[in-house]
Amino acid sequence: MLNNKCVAHRGFSGVAPENTLAAIRLAAKMKDVEWMEIDVQLSSDGVPVVIHDFTLNRTTNGSGAVRDHTLDRLRRLDAGSWKSRLFAGERIPTLEEVLREVQGRLKLNIELKTNAQLYPGLAAAAVDVVEGCGMKSDVIFTSFEPKALLEAREAAPGIRRGLIIDSRPADLNRRLEECGCSLLSIGHGRVDTAFVRSTIGQGINIMVWTVDQIRRMRELGSMHPDLMICTNRPDRWLLAKKLPEVRERPVWRRWLHF
Repeated sequence: MLNNKCVAHRGFSGVAPENTLAAIRLAAKMKDVEWMEIDVQLSSDGVPVVIHDFTLNRTTNGSGAVRDHTLDRLRRLDAGSWKSRLFAGERIPTLEEVLREVQGRLKLNIELKTNAQLYPGLAAAAVDVVEGCGMKSDVIFTSFEPKALLEAREAAPGIRRGLIIDSRPADLNRRLEECGCSLLSIGHGRVDTAFVRSTIGQGINIMVWTVDQIRRMRELGSMHPDLMICTNRPDRWLLAKKLPEVRERPVWRRWLHF
C-alpha cells in the first residue's frame, strides 16, 4: 500500500484551473491530502500573487508579463475559462487568500518564481504575508533560484526551505547546505532507490514531481516511505492507496462543489 504523503500540484490542477481558489478548495476536500504546492510572483505594486507562468497568456484571458500588471489589473482577468467553462470567472488569487483558505487544513509548499533579479524582494514579501497569517510552521519556501532561498533565510530563518532541481549535480549537497535546505524538490525521473535512501538518510527530505500515473506513484513510494509525491491528480494518489471510497470513476466529480 502507498503510504507516502501527497502534494497537490498547484491545487487539484488535473481537474480545476491551476493555482486558483477552485483548484485549492478541491484539493483541500481530498481525504488524507496534507500538502499543496503553489507558485508565487509579485504584481507590479508588490503584492504576492499565485500564478505559475511569468506571462499571463496561457492561463488567463490577459497577456504580457505578470510583473507589469498591478494587483487590480490582475484581479480583473479570467483565470478559469481556459480550463473549462465550469470555471469561468476564477481569478488570480493573492498568497494571503490562499493561506487563509487552507489554514488549519493543508501545509503549503510555496515556490518562489524568480530568476536572478526578476523579482527582487519576492521572498521578503512572501515572508511578510506568511507571518501575518501566523503560518510560519505550516509552509516551506522552495525555488530553483538559490538567491531567493538565501533571501528567504535572511527574512525568516525559522521557515523551512527547499531547493528545486531537475538534475543530480556533483555538488548537490553543497548547494543544499549553502541555502540551509531541508527539502530537495526534484523531477521524478532523476531519482532511484539508492539516491532517495541516501539523501533522506542525511536528513534531507525529497519531493518528486510531477507524477500522475498510479504505477509510477507506487514505484516511487516503494523507494522510501518518507518520499513525498507531487501530483496534478490527488484522486489517483488515493486510488494508489486503494482506499475503498474512491473505487468508482471519475472520483473527482464528488468534490466539484465549492
